[in-house]
Amino acid sequence: MPKLEVNLDLIRKYDVPGPRYTSYPTAPHFSEEINWDKIVPMIRSNNSDSDKPLSLYFHLPFCRSLCWFCGCTNVITQDPESSKLYLKYLRKELDLVTPLMNPKRKAVQLHFGGGSPSFLSAEEILTLGDWIHHHFPFADTYEAGVEVDPRTVTEEKMKAFASVGFNRISIGIQDLDPDVQQTIHRVQPHEMNLRTLDWARSNGIQSVNVDLIYGLPHQTTAGFEHTLDEILKMQPDRFAVFNYAHVPWLKKAQAALTPLPPERKMDLLKMTIEKLTSSGYTYIGMDHFALENDELTQAQKNKTLQRNFQGYSTHAGSDIYAFGMSSISQTDSAYWQNEKDLKQYYSLLDANHPVQRKGYILSEDDKIRHQTIMRLMCDLELDYAEMSRKLGIDFASYFAEELSSLQDMETDQLICRDKNGFKVTDTGRLLIRNIAMKFDVYLKTDKQRKYSRTV
Repeated sequence: MPKLEVNLDLIRKYDVPGPRYTSYPTAPHFSEEINWDKIVPMIRSNNSDSDKPLSLYFHLPFCRSLCWFCGCTNVITQDPESSKLYLKYLRKELDLVTPLMNPKRKAVQLHFGGGSPSFLSAEEILTLGDWIHHHFPFADTYEAGVEVDPRTVTEEKMKAFASVGFNRISIGIQDLDPDVQQTIHRVQPHEMNLRTLDWARSNGIQSVNVDLIYGLPHQTTAGFEHTLDEILKMQPDRFAVFNYAHVPWLKKAQAALTPLPPERKMDLLKMTIEKLTSSGYTYIGMDHFALENDELTQAQKNKTLQRNFQGYSTHAGSDIYAFGMSSISQTDSAYWQNEKDLKQYYSLLDANHPVQRKGYILSEDDKIRHQTIMRLMCDLELDYAEMSRKLGIDFASYFAEELSSLQDMETDQLICRDKNGFKVTDTGRLLIRNIAMKFDVYLKTDKQRKYSRTV
């Protein structure tokens, strides 16, 4: 993909709060009224004679210290016994849920997120891996990714991840500038990152993603460009360059931070996109970049890309079954989320109760809009005839109002369209959330909910 030029005037115009669309409807619409008794029939139906592939997610919440920018659901502790106890409860949850599932369904994806999965000891990683493989059959080839913190991972732990079957790692780096690291309470010398990369590749984990964040306090264009230059030397397969979401009403630690002014933040975004796309990376959309030969890039070209609670994924058509506190499961018809409070999560399992706390059952309109938004965000185009066939509707008639509202985006060259459909332009990739928002019926009445800004 050639270097992508960024028009800051357009970025300013469309920089408004909006959902990230890891689901539709989004998580704020989940309700405690959708309890386990209502979800169980959905699980049974989803597993009735189904050979649909599975994507498995395990939330491992522990971190040794709090990064003040973090928006994740985590538990801060220095106690190594915490993870040992947590794994015992994860096993209880597996024993409760897996009898509801079709044992013939094969897992094509496995992901450990957190928190920090590298908080676990090597022995615990191996133990959890054994339990997972005992409960679920895996496809002959599958993708297994794990998020690692260079401050807590060791060579022994990396060997354990590889032994379990992990073939992808995501290295959390965020920024190399010492002043930025001090401010966000995450001091991480670059030597740790390089050591983590060496351990991964020497243990056969060849696919590497690097997580960075733009918009943090004290970041400068020159400083962040230096970070990118140093990370490019590592030759990662993918970048995830996240927009710092300042949501102190949700994450109290963020109150200690002052985000960058919008102008400086936009300069960082412009520099990042232009540098990475001129360095051989395709801009997938949102915050993801991948090399031309990477599976993520190829999945987008083949229209098998999927967007879900783990971001962009290469396996469209798989259901997510998630385990651990706060984790979210997803099928075509329903979402359900586990209890977020660790003590309550333990208490429910002690009583042999399911740990699901809230959920959402999709209406027919939800399903249509979900498919529309997800295909738009993954394929960067909508073919009206193909969508009509896929959804069983007259797409242009069903979305007549929404399609009419795209006129301003066509004028601003975010999309190009004709009577058969429309395609997102290179500029439109930067603002794909804004385009997707046109198809979100809940935003018309959803005035009280707070979202991060789209840029």
